Amino acid sequence: MVIESVDLKNFRNYSIMNMEFDPHVNLIYGNNAQGKTNILESLYLCATSKSHRRSKDREIIEFDQDEAHIKMNVMKNQIRYRIDMHLKKSKTKGIAINGIPIKKAVELFGIINIVFFSPEDLNIIKNGPAERRRFIDMELSQLDKIYLSNLINYNKVLTQRNKLLKELAFRTTEEDMMTLDIWDIQLVKYGVEVIRSREAFIQQINEIIKNIHLKLSGGTEHIELEYMPCVEKESLSKAVSQGREKDIRFKATNYGPHKDDVIFYINGKDVRKYGSQGQKRTAALSLKLAEIELVRLRVKDTPVLLLDDVLSELDSNRQNFLLDSIGDIQTIVTCTGLDEFINNRFAINKIFKVNGGVVENMN
Repeated sequence: MVIESVDLKNFRNYSIMNMEFDPHVNLIYGNNAQGKTNILESLYLCATSKSHRRSKDREIIEFDQDEAHIKMNVMKNQIRYRIDMHLKKSKTKGIAINGIPIKKAVELFGIINIVFFSPEDLNIIKNGPAERRRFIDMELSQLDKIYLSNLINYNKVLTQRNKLLKELAFRTTEEDMMTLDIWDIQLVKYGVEVIRSREAFIQQINEIIKNIHLKLSGGTEHIELEYMPCVEKESLSKAVSQGREKDIRFKATNYGPHKDDVIFYINGKDVRKYGSQGQKRTAALSLKLAEIELVRLRVKDTPVLLLDDVLSELDSNRQNFLLDSIGDIQTIVTCTGLDEFINNRFAINKIFKVNGGVVENMN
């Protein structure tokens, strides 16, 4: 699968912009704060309906405009797709695939699989559990529409349940408690499925990441991921039931997959607690490379790799390992200069220069 082109209108600092990509390696360079990352954000947004920065639609639209547009052309299995996205400051975004509007974002996922790697991802190990849950959710959502549907339903139920728990602080009627019973049943139903899918995902990642990390560490480190549910799926119903008084007191749901975490072990030790900065970065890089391989296995195709100024954060050994791992993957890279690629004997098929929201094709 490859991204053929993208057109932007009133997106971030781009009033009008068009780029046509090479199926192999594309380099976007320029000084900081010129709009390089904005291009990658538009591609990720078109593939997943979400910004990797977690920005809201109104924050993405150009400052003095009310709407923004993205058009992305994709080739997958010899079939061409056109994804049109219409962002609005005061309304829900509109999405169309090949000119046909879709009602739910779930219909968008899976057309193009994207692996996004930015300097922030190097912190995935040392940051809080929410960062690791988000990684799992975004990757699984691209690979498994059933998971995405269960996750969406779980989050909707969680929101409604928490809203009711807050209201119970001011009133408690029989009708309210009956409604809470319904939300509890739904929370457990979707929560169990979310946990089951995440466990299977981590098991698959483990099968892939071990050899990657062993090579990356020069044969000295063995890595293993462990999914740590807040409550085991078999006990979720009991925990939600027994924890109801606590939930009412704290006005929030205390048990469920929204509290889960993943622990990274290197040579048997928790990397987050005991690992060096270098080990944390190596673990994060191994995770991203495993993510690429997992997409290959699950969809029988290569994902598109977006590298956002990440090479400057890696030492030469990790840089070379990453670049050597790209192979036949369409890669779109941002950086501030060309030297790091020339020094790494990196084959570049197309070069773009960005300056103040203007893109120049250098080929």
